[in-house]
Amino acid sequence: MSSETGFDHKLYDRFPTKGARPKGELDELKRIWCAPKGWGYLTVVNNNYVGIYYVGAAFLFFVLAGVLALVMRTQLALPLNGVLPQETYNQFFTMHGTVMMFLFAVPAVEAMGVLLLPQMLAARDLPFPRLSAYAFWAYLVGGLAFFCSLFFGLAPNGGWFMYPPLTSKTFSPGINADFWLLGIGFIEISAIAGAIEILVGVLKTRAPGMTLDKLPIFAWAMLVFAVMIIIGFPSIILGTLLLELERALDWPFFDAARGGDPVLWQHLFWFFGHPEVYIIFLPAAGMMSMIIPSIAKAPLVGYRLVVLALLATGFISFGVWAHHMFTTGMPTVSVSFFSAASMLVSIPAGVQVFSWIATVAAGKMQFNTPGLFALGSLLTFTMGGLTGVMVGLVPFDWQAHDTYFIVAHLHYVLIGGMVFPLFAALYYWTPMMSKNALSERVGRWVFGLMFTGMHVAFLPMHLTGLMGMPRRVYTYLPGRGWDLPNMISTVGAFLLAAGVVLFCIDFARRFRFSAETSAGNVYGGGTLEWLPTGLYSSRSIPVIKSRYPLWDDPKLAKDVDEGRYFLPGSATGLRETVVTSPLQAEPQYLQRMPTPSAWPVWAAVGTAGFFLLLTIQAYAASIFSGVVAIAAVLAWLWDTDRPMRDETADIGAGVRVPTYVTGPSSHGWWAMVILLIVTGMIFSMAVFSYLFLWTRRPDLWIAPPSDLSFWLVVVGNLVGAALPLLASRALFKWRGGALVAALVMTASVGVQLAAFGVDLNSWLAAGLRPEASGQGATVFAFIAFQGMLLGVSVLMAGYLIARTICKMVDSHRRATFDVIALFSIYVALQGVVATLLVRLLPGA
Repeated sequence: MSSETGFDHKLYDRFPTKGARPKGELDELKRIWCAPKGWGYLTVVNNNYVGIYYVGAAFLFFVLAGVLALVMRTQLALPLNGVLPQETYNQFFTMHGTVMMFLFAVPAVEAMGVLLLPQMLAARDLPFPRLSAYAFWAYLVGGLAFFCSLFFGLAPNGGWFMYPPLTSKTFSPGINADFWLLGIGFIEISAIAGAIEILVGVLKTRAPGMTLDKLPIFAWAMLVFAVMIIIGFPSIILGTLLLELERALDWPFFDAARGGDPVLWQHLFWFFGHPEVYIIFLPAAGMMSMIIPSIAKAPLVGYRLVVLALLATGFISFGVWAHHMFTTGMPTVSVSFFSAASMLVSIPAGVQVFSWIATVAAGKMQFNTPGLFALGSLLTFTMGGLTGVMVGLVPFDWQAHDTYFIVAHLHYVLIGGMVFPLFAALYYWTPMMSKNALSERVGRWVFGLMFTGMHVAFLPMHLTGLMGMPRRVYTYLPGRGWDLPNMISTVGAFLLAAGVVLFCIDFARRFRFSAETSAGNVYGGGTLEWLPTGLYSSRSIPVIKSRYPLWDDPKLAKDVDEGRYFLPGSATGLRETVVTSPLQAEPQYLQRMPTPSAWPVWAAVGTAGFFLLLTIQAYAASIFSGVVAIAAVLAWLWDTDRPMRDETADIGAGVRVPTYVTGPSSHGWWAMVILLIVTGMIFSMAVFSYLFLWTRRPDLWIAPPSDLSFWLVVVGNLVGAALPLLASRALFKWRGGALVAALVMTASVGVQLAAFGVDLNSWLAAGLRPEASGQGATVFAFIAFQGMLLGVSVLMAGYLIARTICKMVDSHRRATFDVIALFSIYVALQGVVATLLVRLLPGA
């Protein structure tokens, strides 16, 4: 018996089952997981389709950003060139960096996770398919609208890092910067939605027996990736909100004259920005750790060390953000700490590199196209890592900072650490989903052009940087020795582009999507994504006993395809998947999977419309779009959390599991906890901002209100936190208790709203105004954030009452209540912490 769930592992001995499967079982499975038709391609939620859409959209943005780079390189090929005027060059430069980092790099690896993880884990799909669809459509619609700002002269022009005061209203009076601030905000919402899906999916939908020690390295990498997004991305969300509040309402978060500080933006931005490099690298490294064993025909050397390296990289990377701020005048102690962390983070990266080298040495290397891109990545990323160690040394960074040496280092790391692995992955996994593999002959030309072009383009930039050429300039004077290196870099950029164009031509010629008649395991991989599949993923969900089950059990693929493992058909006549425990992957319950729906599309369009219309100050239309988004989300959630016909279901060989659970076993509970961690990180960054600004100009801060309001706010929020606990523990035991519990939950929100009103009124009575000082701006930012969360609580309370009245919530079916109670308790406790902070620390 397992100590985790009490599941009897002896039940695994019943698999693979013997005898013929019931006639028509497979046909029923195909009917339930049928292919879309017509408009159904827009409403589909299967990871097969959404993943391909996602990868395709990310590659589109890669090409668009690459075109901008070619135009910029043409401008810089000769001194005093006139291809682009200065303002247009600034827009191209800003859009290139922004699109590459925000619209290509992170979405591309997230897309690969959506596409590959269900197959690698042998799940029917990830646990929230509609959330994946929403994340994709919000990203695509918003990203295209954001990019199109370039054609109207409204593209952001302050650099992809958007440093104030350059991007303040004084120096950027147009709405160009607003497009970046609001556009990036909802793109990050999409990224966080995908991260929640991936994190819950890896932890809760693995094949039975796939313990953490048997988890594919790519799944480990995506797990760390998702955690890093949840911790790091809230910082940039807060930063963009604060800068937009300063621009729109004149709240001085970054205005030094009124108690703000532009360095605060750098802290918020780089707390996200430098870990983002590893957010991009780790999934790519995970793909490398899957591809190299296959092309070397040998298990990955040092599996456990690689897992530890992934975890260590994710942890250490959050101690490196000020690596970009050595020239801002930080204290020597801080500079020394961040320099040491910059050195330290290279160690786990080195562990992975040496693991790949050892794996290649242990096996028999095949120099096919994925293998060539993998080796090219290994060489290029190592070179970029060495220059990264150089700029981690403070004296050298002082000399090379903001020169083309940094441009060269950045591109070596990103292209070697992410772009080349992505191309290796596209060649390696295309046969999994296409009738044809990509051409090996053309692939060698693609690699040769891209590899040569990359080094020709960026290797000379080390020299131009050391010769003093600053980055972010649109032209330069002749006679400085920069002419020839810049011309060589431009030629290299076009060689690199030629390789990408050749890839696109071959991909268009060869790729034909097919879930059932794919080219198959061309490169001889040993993990579960190479099982025979349909739109339902694998026919049955196997019991996993090793890290390379297809290598270790030659009969596994045949047994899985004949339905001899878990869930060989549909146990309830619906779309389902088996949910397993987080550590030992023991079957816990059967999850009902959502069907295709247009609501995620409408929610995504409404979300994108809200932010974009807000940017152009079309406030009525923006509010309408926001209402559409909220209504669509509520509509898509309405038919979830319904119990299946039977309380238990046979998932194969007489093994029965529940069809409905609540509490910590539920995947919905996990998703809400992760969402609250995201919210808590935004709040934590706000606390940091408050304390940081106080240390800068404490002379501008006034004494907080010292009347009865303090106790009313604290007690009111504590009562608001206690009421959901009371409802959960007692009221569900009464007859008709579900409605009473919903009303108590509503009362909890009401008490919190009253405390919120008292808090706001007391600060206004004390004479504090948000536009007066850094204190006013941060205090009212806390109040605004609390008010926004309370607005969500009001919607949740209304939703709970509606479902209770419709008899969709009771003492057994209480998942809706559980997640709403979690949210309400968190909001109340956040109100208590914020009140204690701004009232007690600091004083006048």
